Amino acid sequence: MNQTLLKQCVAEFVGTFALIFIGVGVIANHADLAGSAGLLAVAVAHGFTIAVMASATGGISGGHLNPAVTFGLLLGAKIDLKRSVAYWIAQLAGAIIAAWMVALLLQSGDVSGKVLVAKGTPALGKGATGLQGIGIEAVLTFFLVFVIYGSAVDVRAPKIGGLAIGLTITLDILFGGPFTGAAMNPARTFGPALIGGQWDHHYVYWLGPLIGGALAGLVYGRFLIKPDSK
Repeated sequence: MNQTLLKQCVAEFVGTFALIFIGVGVIANHADLAGSAGLLAVAVAHGFTIAVMASATGGISGGHLNPAVTFGLLLGAKIDLKRSVAYWIAQLAGAIIAAWMVALLLQSGDVSGKVLVAKGTPALGKGATGLQGIGIEAVLTFFLVFVIYGSAVDVRAPKIGGLAIGLTITLDILFGGPFTGAAMNPARTFGPALIGGQWDHHYVYWLGPLIGGALAGLVYGRFLIKPDSK
């Protein structure tokens, strides 16, 4: 691995670590907030984290922080396969270490860290089926990757850092949170699932985001993007 790719992978690791660490931690710390208040806290926390971390890592690695985003950019011919695989490894490693750190640091005498992390793992709710979950995650991830193309990848994109991306995460969670947890990110589910042992409908959180990211990559990356930006 050359030095440039190593630096990019470190950036992806740190950014993904932050998303999972803050995301799972906020869910654990706001478990007593029921209904819209809890949902808003979770949505804002995830959105703010992505906004600042995508901005901080964008100049180094592009600020993917999500295997589905990397997949969408791969299909849109904005990243090669070798770098995509390296990013996926870094993202999943960041997610696993972050979930482990949450379990270690937030456990108390009467509550195990594993239970806290399990509660912070996205899961189906409101009676959603696996198929519905895949559809919801696909649509939400399509929005996310579409906005990433339109606000960060396209040369015509406005120079607003990660703000639009963070806002997309927030609005996606406000809609999808009650149904699927609105992960939009296989790493967001895989790391906590591995540490917390919560594997229910885990396939939803790979198939949905990867399908949505792929469609956005094909629609924007292959069709809508300015030709000379390739």
